[in-house]
Amino acid sequence: MAANIWFWVIFNVFVLGLLALDLGVFHRKDHVVGMREAAIWTVVWISISLLFNLGIYFYAGPEPALQFLTGYLIEKSLSVDNIFVFVMLFSYFNVPPIFQHRVLFWGILGALIMRGVLIGVGAFLIAQFHWVIYIFGAFLVFTGIRMAVHKDDENVEVESNAVVKLLRRFMPVTQQYHGHDFFVREGGRLFATPLFVVLLIVETTDLVFALDSIPAIFAVTQDPFIVYTSNVFAILGLRSMYFLLADIVTKFRFLKMGLSAILVFVGVKMLIEGFYHIPIVVSLGVIASILTISIVASLLLPEAAETDIESPIEPQL
Repeated sequence: MAANIWFWVIFNVFVLGLLALDLGVFHRKDHVVGMREAAIWTVVWISISLLFNLGIYFYAGPEPALQFLTGYLIEKSLSVDNIFVFVMLFSYFNVPPIFQHRVLFWGILGALIMRGVLIGVGAFLIAQFHWVIYIFGAFLVFTGIRMAVHKDDENVEVESNAVVKLLRRFMPVTQQYHGHDFFVREGGRLFATPLFVVLLIVETTDLVFALDSIPAIFAVTQDPFIVYTSNVFAILGLRSMYFLLADIVTKFRFLKMGLSAILVFVGVKMLIEGFYHIPIVVSLGVIASILTISIVASLLLPEAAETDIESPIEPQL
């Protein structure tokens, strides 16, 4: 699907319009996002994504449409890993539920910019040096295996976060939240609030996750427009998905194994591409099956006992 410059312009204007509508109209006032609201928005974002997928089908044909759907499913499933981190992060910093949507909104806006840059770099490298795709494949296989054998949950390592260290070197951080503000002035000095620290960690952790998910989509297609749009639509629905799944995501005990299997599969697909091409329909079926099996297995074989995440009284800075 050869997208001209106007496709890119129209798409990005459309996305910015959706984000402006989201923050400026539907979430203009801070409020706690309930399960019902999260479910409605999840359906809205998925529906918009599928309508866009339908548009690709009618404009470019079934193959690009299947590529978009497979890339969207890969990114959507891998984004669940972000939700695990969000749960740990908001609990660690004791972020009031009323401000969590604001953090995720700006965090995802930053993620869209970073991923756009990474996708552009990745597409350029593959176009200039096709052998780079084999490096991506090996990296995904390694990452998938590491995810499978690493039993510990993601830890919120604030002190070792390089961006947070840099912030604290140049700007003091308040000990208390100041509403939904990221910055405040006290005694004539500008301070960052713990909410901004949380936002920085959201951004940096998403950058790490992007290094896994973006090469995975390049296993499906090297078309930058499809890679970018499938990635964007998956990320746009991440906020509502968090509020929908935050209380139950830790119950999916086999989901990480499923995600690791997906990474290994797409990595192998990239490594053998020069010898054998796995049809896109087969890839979509394998990824959907792995996800379904891991979720069903988690529901049928729950853990005997669960450990609650401890939440400190004050944000840890």
